[in-house]
Amino acid sequence: MFDIIVWGGAALSMAGLIGLVWCILRVMKARKANLTDEELRAAVQGVLPWNLASLFLSVLGLMMVILGISFS
Repeated sequence: MFDIIVWGGAALSMAGLIGLVWCILRVMKARKANLTDEELRAAVQGVLPWNLASLFLSVLGLMMVILGISFS
């Protein structure tokens, strides 16, 4: 049973990591587009909620992995 928690947590962590990489690529693309300061700020502010959600997902997944390992 705890194997499911460990593997589910690992999947959540990977989903969060993919989200973080997507956020990094999105901001890098905006920086290379030579936008004005206001446009760049708007692009970064648009990515910020996705970045925080990805971090939360990664932390939640890692917590699940730790709980699954410690309970098994």
